[in-house]
Amino acid sequence: MMKGKIYMIPSTLGDGPIENVIPQGITSLVLDIKFYIVENVRTARRFLKKLSPEIEIDPLTFFILDKHTKAAEISQFISPAINGENIGVISEAGCPGVADPGADIISIAHLKGIQVIPLVGPSSIVLALMASGMNGQNFAFTGYLPIKPQERIKSIKHLENRSSAENQTQIFIETPYRNNHLVEDILSSCSDTTLFCIACDITSETEYISTRTIQAWKKAKPPDLHKRPCIFLLHH
Repeated sequence: MMKGKIYMIPSTLGDGPIENVIPQGITSLVLDIKFYIVENVRTARRFLKKLSPEIEIDPLTFFILDKHTKAAEISQFISPAINGENIGVISEAGCPGVADPGADIISIAHLKGIQVIPLVGPSSIVLALMASGMNGQNFAFTGYLPIKPQERIKSIKHLENRSSAENQTQIFIETPYRNNHLVEDILSSCSDTTLFCIACDITSETEYISTRTIQAWKKAKPPDLHKRPCIFLLHH
């Protein structure tokens, strides 16, 4: 029996028109997929219906893959592909497998010899880098910084030093309700000449992307970022 394929299906980052960020080809593709691996079933169902209003949601099977999913369960999610069925992987926002638990299922797929097909769609990390004006030839995505203030400041200084030593753009994120605290720590601990980019609400009507030196940010108060999805970039 021929094995099915796993399609990495990007989802929207915000509430803008779906046709602006998701290629038309994905709309027709999802009509033929009956199994999905998702972070949140409710969000995934809503996205699929918005993507293709004629899709029938009830017959679909959803497997939940999040930080609470046990390793033993993940390997079972691949079963439909082994039996010849295609599977779609959908993240909460943006590209699955990038800063996302979807990478776990893809690792297993490769071990099982199942073809993985990444589809074109929005990545907040890449879009922020594109618009930052920082080094796009050498960059690193760190993910979340430590929660404890002292450890977070130590991490910020480490990233700044690494950027300086390697001419490398440092990219990281924070839980939305801690965004303002992170910005405060960056402004208080980084060199005045370090470039800092705030990329917020990417692809939404309220999109805000600005790169300035730390000194300039201190003079121009940053916007309120509380509970807004952001990407942060540093370059020294």
